[in-house]
Amino acid sequence: MHPLPAPTAVVADDERLMRDQIITSLKQAWPELVIVGEASNGREAVALVQSLEPDIVFLDISMPGMDGIQAAQALAGQAHVVFVTAHDQYAISAFQHGAVDYLLKPASADPERVALTCERLRARLKQVPDPMNDLLAQLSQRLGTSGLKPREYMRWVQASVGANIRMIPTSDILFFRAEDKYTRVQTRGFEALIRKPIKELIDELDPDEFWQIHRSTVVRVDAVEQVSRDFRGRQLVHVKGSQERLEVSRTFNHLFKQM
Repeated sequence: MHPLPAPTAVVADDERLMRDQIITSLKQAWPELVIVGEASNGREAVALVQSLEPDIVFLDISMPGMDGIQAAQALAGQAHVVFVTAHDQYAISAFQHGAVDYLLKPASADPERVALTCERLRARLKQVPDPMNDLLAQLSQRLGTSGLKPREYMRWVQASVGANIRMIPTSDILFFRAEDKYTRVQTRGFEALIRKPIKELIDELDPDEFWQIHRSTVVRVDAVEQVSRDFRGRQLVHVKGSQERLEVSRTFNHLFKQM
């Protein structure tokens, strides 16, 4: 008797760190599952599923261009779908019918939820994927209007602290600063390092919470204590919980024109 082929999956999320985190959690819960592809948006996910024909696709609800719901509609039952979301209310209101499964970000925070999803998927692999046309239409209507979904910004940063990896809530971060080949993540109690450059990071952060003040610096708005000027007339941001003074470049002087 020939052994059954290993189940395969594609993971789609516009945050690379979240993709890595989801994949790590899945490997722990389901070692036999083979991740055959990764996508950073819905269109990439659809193309990968159509070319690689995986058994399962994990789709972030909110991605630029084509979101997770639209991607699932485009795939029309070509793979078993699991949605990934950072918002509990989405999962509670839309996914608890049992017809479709979900994971909450960050996946490492709820290993029991990941294990339950994997257990359900093992059973579903014996069935033909359901196109879920009616359900997806209801989800699209429930989670947004006119096909537009609210953007999900980064809520966690996976960073190196010494020899360890930590999941840092963005609400704890005072500022990000580019240093050599890394970006420093500064909190009140410690600093950490990530490889994502500032130019990529700024697109994933909520602009109502984080402002770029220099090509190498992004600061959390509610962490700004005051803005002063040095003898050269440069604006310097004073951050609560830090002795550092962060320079504001001329490009971003307008952010503090009232100060």
